[in-house]
Amino acid sequence: MRTEFLPFSTPTIGDDEINEVVDSLKSGWITTGPKVKRFEEAFKAYVGAPFAVPLSSATAGLHLTLLALGIKEGDEIITTPMTFASTVSMIVLCGAKPVLADIEPGTLNIDPAKIREKVTDRTRAVIPVHFAGQSCDMDPIFALAKEFGLTVIEDAAHAAGTEYKGRRIGSFDTISIFSFHPNKNITTGEGGMVCSPDEAFAEEVSLLKFHGMSREAWKRFAASGTPNYDIMLPGYKYNMMDIQAAIGLHQLPKLDAFIDRRTEIAEFYNAAFADVAEIAVPALAPYEQRHAWHLYTPLVRIERLTLDRDGFMAELKKENIGTGLHYKAIHHHAWYRENLPVPAGELPNADYASDRILSLPLFPKMTMDDARDVVEAVKAVIARNRK
Repeated sequence: MRTEFLPFSTPTIGDDEINEVVDSLKSGWITTGPKVKRFEEAFKAYVGAPFAVPLSSATAGLHLTLLALGIKEGDEIITTPMTFASTVSMIVLCGAKPVLADIEPGTLNIDPAKIREKVTDRTRAVIPVHFAGQSCDMDPIFALAKEFGLTVIEDAAHAAGTEYKGRRIGSFDTISIFSFHPNKNITTGEGGMVCSPDEAFAEEVSLLKFHGMSREAWKRFAASGTPNYDIMLPGYKYNMMDIQAAIGLHQLPKLDAFIDRRTEIAEFYNAAFADVAEIAVPALAPYEQRHAWHLYTPLVRIERLTLDRDGFMAELKKENIGTGLHYKAIHHHAWYRENLPVPAGELPNADYASDRILSLPLFPKMTMDDARDVVEAVKAVIARNRK
């Protein structure tokens, strides 16, 4: 057994990021300033998006996207039950109704065929989530959206660097929302980015993010600016800071190498667990794609064991192996059970995954010895608790 605890995830921060943050602190530009603009330009160039808006979080991006689209009470938005709460919470907080469509049993991505079953005359949009960094099958989703006149909003919180059929997520004719939380493939501490091909939409989000001020309002404190400003509409306080962007400026050039390392570890796990009957490894989609491997999320076949998923995670902790839970299906959470109940058996694939899923350690600083420790610990827990 390991002598030191291995966390489920930890950010990979180097001296370049640290020095850039120090430079920001010394410069006087601590909140939104020139580094945010540099990071915006770099990120939209990386993903191939015509327009990008940096924000304080992906949750802020979801909120402002729905507001900018005019989502309101009576509207319905179809999304997946296998996602973090913010995807669905922002729909609720805008007054609309989230409608959950079941997932594919292998990839755990939303099933396009199940989306079709949920469309009504009140449906305004669909939010596919690129689960764990693997792209949803977007072509049938695009076709369905065109057929019914729906907006596609990609929850790309897991998908910085993900590709679908040779194109990076963020480059399609959709709205894409990215996260830079510390456990994501790159981080800005906290932070997010909304990408879009629509300049008017991007401008609306940019206005909403900072009190309704003009997009370059931060320049009013620069030597070339003016302290005068105008409020174009009531807005929020969702802006990214230069301190955050300073980290992102040096994380972004490392993203492809980070994904390569994550892929190496994920492939090692897949091979190591291939013959373990109690573990179902994450399935790879059959279409051309690049999996960013934000998470490694096998399913524990608890029907073959004497303990449930939570007990399995507790046993791994005793082995000094950290785990995460991504995710308990949204309709299993208390508020949604009480306020937006789903009939029993309506989402069988999500129900099955929700009871069995866990996240094993996966981050670029891991060594292969770390990965072997994870595999040995998983097998040891199974051996002790096999029926």
